[in-house]
Amino acid sequence: MAKVKRLGKRKRIALVAHDHKKKDLIDWATYNKVTLSKHELIATGTTGKMLEEALDRPVKRMLSGPLGGDQQIGAMIATGEIDIVIFFWDPMEAQPHDSDVKALLRLCVVWNIPIASDRATADFMLTSPFMNEEYTATIPDYADYLSRDIKEEAAS
Repeated sequence: MAKVKRLGKRKRIALVAHDHKKKDLIDWATYNKVTLSKHELIATGTTGKMLEEALDRPVKRMLSGPLGGDQQIGAMIATGEIDIVIFFWDPMEAQPHDSDVKALLRLCVVWNIPIASDRATADFMLTSPFMNEEYTATIPDYADYLSRDIKEEAAS
């Protein structure tokens, strides 16, 4: 039987943006202020401060991304404390914490977390009927992976 996680009507949304994408995320969030006000917002450092000012509401703030904020968000994903991730990342700019960024994206896939990496996808997600109602998400079953024979794998 598949494991499931129930997402309430009030979603826990992580908002992350690289430096050159912060303005885009703030513009998008301001445009969607009414909808976002129905949900709990979590963000990395500077992005969180900017969102608080733009939306005039509290945002749970983590550290700045390069200082561990991406990893804090990743830990929250792994422990089931994040329902959705909006991550406006910059594909044209090398990031000093690129491995953290990739880990965050990977964790979203590992734990079946919806992730938007651009405005169009974020718009589709935010206007989905699932945003305003409870949703049952399937949690991947990693029992086989966790119970694998490590000695056998090491030998091959």
